[in-house]
Amino acid sequence: MIINTIKTRRLNPPKDDLLSVVKESVSKIPENSILVIASKVVSIWKGRCLPIRDIPDKKDLIIEEADKHLLDPLIFEGREIRRTIKNNILISSAGIDESNADNYYILWPKNPNESAKELYDFIRKEYGVRNLGIIIVDSTIIPLRRGTIGISLGYFGFVPLRDYRDKPDLFGREFQFAQTNLVDGLAAAAVVIMGEGAESTPLALITDIPFIKFIDKLYKSDKKYSSLEVPEGEDLFEPFLSRVDWQKGGGGKKFNNV
Repeated sequence: MIINTIKTRRLNPPKDDLLSVVKESVSKIPENSILVIASKVVSIWKGRCLPIRDIPDKKDLIIEEADKHLLDPLIFEGREIRRTIKNNILISSAGIDESNADNYYILWPKNPNESAKELYDFIRKEYGVRNLGIIIVDSTIIPLRRGTIGISLGYFGFVPLRDYRDKPDLFGREFQFAQTNLVDGLAAAAVVIMGEGAESTPLALITDIPFIKFIDKLYKSDKKYSSLEVPEGEDLFEPFLSRVDWQKGGGGKKFNNV
């Protein structure tokens, strides 16, 4: 597997043309490759940006954007950090970002999978490729670990899981639970070299991935326990999730037109 970052011009909030930036910056897309795109530039492309001066209290914006939130924030080094769930992902501040944002709050893409499909259609047509994957990525933290790691917010064009169930291990014992989360593993690898600062590399191209199954439709699992998203009731960490006082957030409805 080979990952190459792609340097681009700066995309400027509140709205900029991501498709023209891709055309300017990417000369070729090989068959059977995956294009990784930072969620921030997808949000800028879609105009999901709010001037900080127009938002009296970021806390209220976070609650509006979150599906669930905790009332009590974490206070770290004098900074208030809010713990939220959005789009079935544990994330701080409902994914709202103000770094590299030029005095705007940048929200997550409204529907990351739909944005991934739109980018997939554009790139297939523009570059004449048949087998292609798209991953829209952001960063989060893992409990009990310091530092950020990349995760997928949306994807299109390939099967996100590799299923080992009912297959033998090295000693002939059948796997009962093992599945590899390909989409988040690829997201994590790409974000390592895309960076978190002023690198201006919001795109990465992954090639030579022999184990990816490319498809031309939205992935839908047809086998029990085969969806990428896990309902909270089935999750290994459900006892931790259910024992805190989650409050219902606005689910992003207030800013659906942004």
